[in-house]
Amino acid sequence: MKNFALIGAAGYIAPRHMKAINETGNQLSIAYDINDSVGIIDSISPSSEFFTEFERFQEHAWQLKRKPETALDYVSICSPNYLHHTHIAAGLRLGCDVICEKPLVPTPELLDELAQVEKETGKRLYNILQLRHHEAIKVLKEKVASEQRDEKYQVELTYITSRGKWYMESWKGDPRKSFGVATNIGVHFFDMLHFIFGKLEKNVLHYADDYKAAGYLEYEKARVPWFLSIDTNDLPEEVNGKQTTFRNISCDGEQIEFSKGFTDLHTISYREILAGRGYGIEDARHCVETVHQIRTAKPETPAKGEAHPFLAKLINQPVPLSPTRERGQGRGGEPPQRSENDRHNPSQRHSRRRRPDWRRLPRMALRPRVRRRQNRQERFYGAERVCRQQSHHRRQL
Repeated sequence: MKNFALIGAAGYIAPRHMKAINETGNQLSIAYDINDSVGIIDSISPSSEFFTEFERFQEHAWQLKRKPETALDYVSICSPNYLHHTHIAAGLRLGCDVICEKPLVPTPELLDELAQVEKETGKRLYNILQLRHHEAIKVLKEKVASEQRDEKYQVELTYITSRGKWYMESWKGDPRKSFGVATNIGVHFFDMLHFIFGKLEKNVLHYADDYKAAGYLEYEKARVPWFLSIDTNDLPEEVNGKQTTFRNISCDGEQIEFSKGFTDLHTISYREILAGRGYGIEDARHCVETVHQIRTAKPETPAKGEAHPFLAKLINQPVPLSPTRERGQGRGGEPPQRSENDRHNPSQRHSRRRRPDWRRLPRMALRPRVRRRQNRQERFYGAERVCRQQSHHRRQL
């Protein structure tokens, strides 16, 4: 039996990791999260220690190392995306192997840094690439590998998962922390496409904002227009109002059905990792590079046959504003086309109040304020000058 620690115990995906630890016959010894809404632990591992401060969590982990029977063997990480690198490094330096959700890190450079930490500690980092264990995906991979054809498969990826207003107020709606829609909800599918169709040859971005993204990927054996969204308005008319999620992946016009069988994939992933067959840094490198290229690319006009069917609708609709959108950024990263008076129109501003940026105000807005300060200074120094002159005159007398 192995001893596990869990970082990010209050997150959405954490219960699947707890369940996987339990179902593989191992023990969750200690858990950590800054939030204390972790009642799910009672139904899975009620004897686990829990901390809301990382320093106390880390100190307790070091104390467990004093005895071989209590020392931690694995640290599972389900924290927000931007904290993965820090928590992975901390787990490796505790002397534990680490299991982390996708994406491991936002850039290939940070992957290289983690590979260095692996060498320094002698421990391994494993990534949860659960779609590779799905039966429908494995069947399709075998089919593609067995068929000898010159033409590439025509694949279409559409994934719309509606999110409420809470989403943009959480870390997931902040691109500095989640690294954007394509990274946060798309990395799973990009790994799946690479797993089935081979090496990525072309990566083009067609559209991106805080709520959705679209582009084109070309692999060794497939061409893939893709579209990802968290906006309810993007749901097709036939499902809008009936369901909140729309997933469609087709290969040469034939739909790939894998909506079932997701719940046990984490347990399968854990079994493979414990058996020494887990996916490591190099297995995850391709999807980190893919989403990094998408995140840093500028939208381009799609070439013939590369546009997703939903793209035409996107280009002709207004871009929704979000609290995390940078000032001056519009559709596809381009400056928005607004008139000079839009700045004073409440309908053109987001509801969240912001501090005024004095550097952006016109000079005339600052002049009365500056002039009043100068008048006060002149009155003060003028009175002081008169006093000095009177004192000097009395000394002369």
